Amino acid sequence: MTDVVLPQRLRSRDQVAVVAPSGRVDAARLQFGVELLTSWGLDVQVMPAVLAGYERLPYLAADDKARAADLRNAWLDPSIAAVFCARGGYGVQRMLEYLDFDELAAVPKWFVGFSDITALHEPLNARGLVTLHAPVAAAVEQLSVDVGRERLRALLFEPSSVTDLLAPVGARTVVGGVADGLLRGGNVALLATSVGTPFYAPPAGVVVLEDVDEAGYRIDRMLTQLLRAGWFDQVTGVVVGDFSGTQDPVDVVLERLEPLGVPMVVGAAVGHEALNLAVPLGLPVRLDATAATLTPDGLGGS
Repeated sequence: MTDVVLPQRLRSRDQVAVVAPSGRVDAARLQFGVELLTSWGLDVQVMPAVLAGYERLPYLAADDKARAADLRNAWLDPSIAAVFCARGGYGVQRMLEYLDFDELAAVPKWFVGFSDITALHEPLNARGLVTLHAPVAAAVEQLSVDVGRERLRALLFEPSSVTDLLAPVGARTVVGGVADGLLRGGNVALLATSVGTPFYAPPAGVVVLEDVDEAGYRIDRMLTQLLRAGWFDQVTGVVVGDFSGTQDPVDVVLERLEPLGVPMVVGAAVGHEALNLAVPLGLPVRLDATAATLTPDGLGGS
């Protein structure tokens, strides 16, 4: 089993970088996030490709090699203590081949993002690095919610203060029982898309799942693909987050996954809603589905 590597907690005056691995970034929304991180005492460096644009494919923040170079340069810079994604959106998968994940995982630092950023969490977690599934730097609506903003700050600066990853909102028991293991998962569409690629990394432990703007039948198709590919074979517990932006497909999720018989909760505040509670992917956790708690192990920090 790969050793778990927890990055050093952040401190005031640490330097952090913002990268844009995927979609085009709105400058005003990004400025909101930069000012928030600065208010936490961080020195924020926005990498060159974040606002560069890409005329040929305007839905991308910049061309693939430039986005990958930004991420690699920020990550390998010894003065940078954490790397924040500016936003999600399509595009991360296009640049994966330009990154050496063994190289990145060998230099532990906090990596923050969610949604399509799942495509980067997955190979990093598979190499033992703990990362944060959390609001991105330009997520104005999410970073404006006190509870979610404070969870992100606490995990970065005072990780030992976070004792229940589902609190304060909680969740609802679907299948009772207790499950232990590393917390993995993220956006269902991105997890399903990695099947059959060099970046496919099935979990062994508890998984958290979320998605947005996907009809029920599409969620059904993705989960069926993951089930057939063996992605759930070593899953010990399931945390169902938000599936938002369309007709609620949570019933589809339960219909597909309840037959696994593992401890399961639904209604976790993880995903694309205004309240998006940061969770540490790759960290050992205990899911008590009966009590609807998710307890992290090893968040002491140093």
